[in-house]
Amino acid sequence: MSAGLRSALTLAVLALLVLVGALWGWAAFTEPFPEDEPVAICEDTSVDAGAEVRRDQVVVSVYNGSGRSGLAGSTSAELVERGFVAGGVGDSPKPAATTQIWADDATNPAVQLVRQQFKKAKVVPGDALGDGVVVVVGEKFKALRTKQVESVVAEAPATYCRATGAE
Repeated sequence: MSAGLRSALTLAVLALLVLVGALWGWAAFTEPFPEDEPVAICEDTSVDAGAEVRRDQVVVSVYNGSGRSGLAGSTSAELVERGFVAGGVGDSPKPAATTQIWADDATNPAVQLVRQQFKKAKVVPGDALGDGVVVVVGEKFKALRTKQVESVVAEAPATYCRATGAE
C-alpha cells in the first residue's frame, strides 16, 4: 500500500469517527433532562401495640377553617418548631369553629400525638386533604397547648404515614 493511499484511508477513518462523535454528541445534547421522581413525604407504616411514636416521625398537614389569614401557615410553623414534619398547608373546604383532626381512627398513635398538642381538639371523620395527620384550625383556635408531648405509645396495632427518613 502506497503512502498516499494509507494517508487517505487514515483521514477517511478519522473523518468518520469525528462524524459519528458529532452525531452522538448532538443526540445527547438535544435529549431532554431526566425528570426527577417526587419523593413521598411519608410512607404508611404499621406499628405494634406498645411501640413508641415520636414527633419527628409524624407528618402534619394544617388547613385554615377560620376567616383569619395565615392561621394554617403559622400553626404549621409552630408544629415544626416542636419537631413535627410539615405536610400540606392551605384553606379548608369547610369552615370550622373549633380545632378538628380529620381521621377515621381516633386511637391511632399519630392522631393522639397531634391531638395532644392542641387544647380541646376533636377527632372527626374527614377527607385526607394532605399527607399525614390532617388538622383544621377553626375560629376559636388561639394557640398550641403549652405542655409539649414528645411521644405516645400505641395502645393497639395501627398504621400511620411515617415521615420519610425518620428513624
